[in-house]
Amino acid sequence: MRRNDLAEAAVGALVEAVEITPKPGLTDGRGPGVGPGCTDPATARWAAKALYPGLTAMAAAARRGHAPGRELRQELGEIGRATERTVRLAAGGASVHRGAVWALGLLVAAATLEPDDPTGTAKSIAALNDRNAPRRPTAGSGVASTYGAAGAKGEARAGFPHARRALSTLRSRRDDARPDALIGIMSTLQDTGPLHTAGPAGLRLVQSGARAVLEAGGTGTEAGREAVAVLEADLRRHRIRPGGSEPLLAAALFLDRLGQAR
Repeated sequence: MRRNDLAEAAVGALVEAVEITPKPGLTDGRGPGVGPGCTDPATARWAAKALYPGLTAMAAAARRGHAPGRELRQELGEIGRATERTVRLAAGGASVHRGAVWALGLLVAAATLEPDDPTGTAKSIAALNDRNAPRRPTAGSGVASTYGAAGAKGEARAGFPHARRALSTLRSRRDDARPDALIGIMSTLQDTGPLHTAGPAGLRLVQSGARAVLEAGGTGTEAGREAVAVLEADLRRHRIRPGGSEPLLAAALFLDRLGQAR
C-alpha cells in the first residue's frame, strides 16, 4: 500500500470500530459511551476522520527514515501530539481517539517500513524513548505505574498482543466476529481507564463481565447478549469506561485490511 492508502485504511478501521455494536461502555451505534468526554457516534466518526492528515504524515516520516530509529520515534511523537490536538478540536473539545493516534500511528509507520511484519516493527519503534515527550505523567501512565499495568505503551512494546489475538478472532469467523473480538480484548486487557476510575475492582468487573459474555457463547447467542446487557448495566452503574479496548480493536481491523490488501 502507498502511504495515503495506509492512512485511509487506518481511518476506515477506526470508523468501523466506532460503529460496531454492541460495545459495552463505549460509544457505538446506539449512542454515547460511559463517563465524561464521550461523544455521540456521529462526532466520534467525524473525529476519527481527523486522524487522516497525521497518519499520512507519519507514513511519510517512516518512508524518509527507512528504519525504526530514534529520529523517527521523535518525529512520530511530534506528529502524534499535533494530531491529538486536531482530533480534539474536531470532537468539540472532547478527548477521543487518543489511544488510536498512538496505536494506528505506530502501525501505519511500521507498515510503511515493513509491510510483512507491522506489529514487530511497531514493537521496535515503541521500545525507543521520545526525548521530546512531555515530562508530566498522564492519568494512564500514573495508573500503570501504581498498579503495574502495561498500559498503551506496554501493549505497543509487546507487539500489540491483544490486537493480534483479536485479528485471529476476526479471521476465524466473519459474521459476528467483530463484537466478540472487542469482548476478547476486554477480557484480559490491563486497561488503565477502569483502573483510574475504580481501581482493581473496576478492572476485575470489566474483565469478568467480558469473560462471562465469551463463556455464554459470544454476542451472537441469546445467552451472550444477556451477558452483554449485564456488563453494560454494571459499567453504567459504576461509570466505568473500558476505553483502552477500542483502539486495539481498530488496530486489529487495520491489520486485517493490510492482510486482505496483500
